[in-house]
Order: sequence, then structure tokens, then C-alpha cells
Amino acid sequence: MNQHYADIAASIQRVTEEILLTMARSLHAKTGLPRLCMAGGVALNSVANGRILRETPFEELYVQPAAGDSGGAIGAALYVYHAVLGHPRKFVMEHAYLGEEHSEGEIKEFLDANNIRYEYIEDDDRLIPRVVEALQEGKVLGWFQGRFEWGPRALGNRSILADPRRADMKDIVNTKIKFREPYRPFAPSVLVEHVEEYYDLPQPERHYPARFMLLVVNVKDAKRDVLPAPTHIDGTGRLQTVFKDANPRYYRLIKSFERLTGVPMVLNTSFNENEPIVLTPEQALDCFLRTHMDVIVMGSHVLERAVVGA
Repeated sequence: MNQHYADIAASIQRVTEEILLTMARSLHAKTGLPRLCMAGGVALNSVANGRILRETPFEELYVQPAAGDSGGAIGAALYVYHAVLGHPRKFVMEHAYLGEEHSEGEIKEFLDANNIRYEYIEDDDRLIPRVVEALQEGKVLGWFQGRFEWGPRALGNRSILADPRRADMKDIVNTKIKFREPYRPFAPSVLVEHVEEYYDLPQPERHYPARFMLLVVNVKDAKRDVLPAPTHIDGTGRLQTVFKDANPRYYRLIKSFERLTGVPMVLNTSFNENEPIVLTPEQALDCFLRTHMDVIVMGSHVLERAVVGA
């Protein structure tokens, strides 16, 4: 019944890609510059961004990850800083962890006030193995940490995580939490130093859109069977490159998963059902109770469904 609309959507996507490619090639012909910077809603089109890198002379691409009014805020701030106050350019947006944060004390206060049973594991040497073990067991895990991501993508602070090696994990996550169309892919969060082993993206540290999950690239043929859950039907992945200095705890989680499984990534999707991505402990708990996630980790507080009793 939806084939007609799917065909229209696919056609619009294809035409959009061709328009962007034509614009990029024209811009390069006029300027000869090797780097292209884009912002706005259309610039969040991850498939088109991948084609721009592959099919135009531009060598590097930067996409400002918070389109719309939220992106206008940084534009206004930078304009005042540089154009009005005359300061030299030096700021580079290396990550998107710029939003609201909730301390361990705030999380504890909220859970205690609502009589929620949890286990507090302050030591990461104990917490991270517990999380990795749950992922390996096929559990779906809510990961609520640090500052909220600025922009539309969950990048390891407000994320739902799962094992990327399981072919059934797409259906499991869709059935337990997302309740969305089965063709919509989930993303792999990949340690940056291992990207080239799995994806056609040379020198991944240079490609900023991948840091913000704004770049679709081909999965290498030999690795597609290893990564069935975050690999799209056309053999691509909308990857997120994970850097140790940008998100140490998330990096450590994935590194521990690699040591246990040999795979340096986890499946990542936004911490929500159909509503906006969760921001507060209250919203995270509500999503956990409303869906069928198995475990939620808020800071160092671990809640298991069997214990919470939801």
C-alpha cells in the first residue's frame, strides 16, 4: 500500500542528491578549494554527503550538525566574537556534547524520590564490563550520560545501544522500542582508529560529518556479514566515529566490547520512542518504562527491568 509513497520519497531523494552534486561541482570549479562547509536541514542528508565526498573534487566536508534555530545561535555568537569584537578564528566544533547535564546527585535524588530500585556502580572498572556483558547477552540498553547532544543525532550520551553482530537486532530494537518502519537503519558507533577496517572512508579523523553521524559510506564487502544490524540493505552504514578525548566513557565501553567480541563498535540509535530524544532523568525513565528496554544506565546508576519490575 505504501509503495507509491516510497517511490515518491526515493525520487525526491535522488533528485536532491543530483542537485547537491551539481552545486558542489560548480562551486569547486569556481573556487578550486579542497574543503566544503555546509549548514542547514538539507546538509543533514547523510546519503548526499557521502556522494559529495565520493563524486566531487572536494577532499573534505564539514557539516554544522545543528540545523535550524539552534544552529542560528552559534552563528550569532561567532559573528559577535569575530566580526564585532575582532577576535581571530580558533574554535573548531570537535563534538556535539554541549547541552544540559544532570549530575550523579541529581539522578540519585530523582530515583530515590520516586522509589526506583537501582544499583550504583561508581567504579568504571565494574560498570563498563557490566554494560558490555548485557550487550553481548542480546539485551537492549538505554545509555544516559553527561551532556545532551546538540543537534538531531544521539552520539553516545542519549543513546539506545545493542550488539551490532546480531542479524535480528534491527527487529528486536524496532519491536521493543522504536515501533518504526523496518527499512530505517540504525547506526554503528565505531572507534575512529578501526573505521578503515570496516568502511570505505580513508583517513576518518579528517571527516567531521562522521563525528556527528551525518555521513553514509559503504561497508566493506568482507565485513557486511559481521555487522548485519547496522548495515543497510544497500550495504552502507551511517556511521559515527568515536574519539577517546571527546567521549571517554563511551569510547571505553566500545573498546571493552571490542576486547570481548573482536568488533570495535556498537549499534546506536536515539534514546526515544517516537517523541524527541530524552533530555532529563525523568524522561529517560519514562521511556524505559513505556518500552521494553532491558537495562538503563543513568550516569553510574543501573536499572534492570527485572529489578524495577516494569
